[in-house]
Amino acid sequence: MALRLSLARSVAVLAPALMLTAVAANPAAATAPSWPGLSARVVDAATLPAIPLSSFGVADDRGVNLGGIGSDIFPAERAGEYWTVTDRGPNGQIKVGKDKRRTFPVPDFDPMIVKVRADHGVLRVLQTIPIKTAHGAPVTGLSNQLSHDEAPYNFNATVALTTNPNGLDTEGIVRAADGTFWLTDEYSPSLVHVAATGRIIARYVPAGLQLTGTDYPVIEAFPAIYGSRKINRGFEGLGKLAGGDLVLALQSPLSVPDKAAGEASLNTRLLRFSPRKGVVVGEYAYRFDAVNIVDPAEDDPSELKISSIVGLGASSVLVEERTDQAARLQIADLRRATNLLGGRYDDPATTPSLEQLAKPADLKAAGVTVAPKALVLDLNTVAGVPKKIEGVAVLNPWTIAVINDNDFGMTDGTGAFDANGRLIDSNIPTTLVTLRLGFPAFD
Repeated sequence: MALRLSLARSVAVLAPALMLTAVAANPAAATAPSWPGLSARVVDAATLPAIPLSSFGVADDRGVNLGGIGSDIFPAERAGEYWTVTDRGPNGQIKVGKDKRRTFPVPDFDPMIVKVRADHGVLRVLQTIPIKTAHGAPVTGLSNQLSHDEAPYNFNATVALTTNPNGLDTEGIVRAADGTFWLTDEYSPSLVHVAATGRIIARYVPAGLQLTGTDYPVIEAFPAIYGSRKINRGFEGLGKLAGGDLVLALQSPLSVPDKAAGEASLNTRLLRFSPRKGVVVGEYAYRFDAVNIVDPAEDDPSELKISSIVGLGASSVLVEERTDQAARLQIADLRRATNLLGGRYDDPATTPSLEQLAKPADLKAAGVTVAPKALVLDLNTVAGVPKKIEGVAVLNPWTIAVINDNDFGMTDGTGAFDANGRLIDSNIPTTLVTLRLGFPAFD
């Protein structure tokens, strides 16, 4: 898929391409020129019914139903069918003293690839593929290394759990032509190649991570600086380009040189990975819009995230910028961005870091051209779209599908479970929404 460039198309359809050209002429620009984006309306909505996690073999589901499958979405072979992926499973945070502890109320939950079909308002589960180690053991969603990840605790944060180097916090999904899957993970952060059966073929991680004890091959393929990802904000978006390369997005800016710099930054990074070569072939800066543009009710830039990437043609991607309450879709052109791979901004000693280049003028002075982008759709303006959209799929020139992450119905804090340790459900369902665009935006 690519941007439509025919002069016979309306000005509204041409606007994204024209803006990308304009931004490319001014590499320091933080955002594309003002444009309201395409209009859209909801034409279908399908909701996942209540399916107890006990259906999937966990010892005690604590009343939790299947959820979290909105971490990403990828069109399957038949219209109306999709491949989705859960995240690491039910999890929350409880404050104990001055610290927030990460809870895993169903610690034996195994992240799954889930095939679904939107069927007359119901999101029906067609197939589940638990993710397994090379020898068939569940990977679980537990943290890998205490030195790098959050310590895991039980449902009420009173008992520390054992870490698991095999554990994955899966987020993005792409299905390859050979039937295998590629998944992104927030822990390392990593890219995971999974067989059609669910067994892990290989996990690609940052150099120097030294993740040991896994029951599958671990390959240090990414620049070491990616080990400085913000906790719980590793690789999230994943898209496939026309030639087969994958584009991975860091959910948030790296904590380089420190947490404060990452929290304040608007500069995150995209990686281009060649599955054929097994190596990274490109690295690009992507700049968020100001947080109050993405979400007028928010003023904290650390709430900005990329949760979905869709490949468009050979070198462009559809990027979802969001907070938990708002989301906007942008088209970004990687061809016009500076390839940072192997350069000074992969060196944590570089001062200022990429993340510290606060203004467009700073980027220009540093010789960094961010991926120029153009607004396609502000999902905040479309009635019927749920909050916390994490998965986006382009179905045809007129149509996209989006899906939310309902966090398995969990909330943070001590009120997530009752006195008997059973979930007090948030009653937020997983909903896949199909949108009809006002104009054909994609080829």
